[in-house]
Amino acid sequence: MRIILLILLISPVFSFAQTEPKDVEELKKEILLLRADVDNIQVNLTESEKKFKRGIAVATLGYSMVIAGGLMLGRENDDLGKGLLIAGGVTGITGTIMMVDAFKYLGRAGKKKSGN
Repeated sequence: MRIILLILLISPVFSFAQTEPKDVEELKKEILLLRADVDNIQVNLTESEKKFKRGIAVATLGYSMVIAGGLMLGRENDDLGKGLLIAGGVTGITGTIMMVDAFKYLGRAGKKKSGN
């Protein structure tokens, strides 16, 4: 009788011991998924930073050309000034578009996956 009572008392201990590794494996899996998400966010932020800096450089160059072209208007280099206004405007707008385009990587970094 004591043996049966002992078996009934010990049997729940065996079942708990079997579920623990399963929980540990799930925890490891979640940690690996979180690490992958953090790595993905870091890649997107780095990409965004590079593209944003390029856009700033191009826009600054373009709008500097616009200023130089505007200063040349009404003088002996009037045609050059008009050309600089047009080329600088196009270059500046292109740089602005590049800066705005860099934000798509920030959006990717913050989106949650549809499976979660």
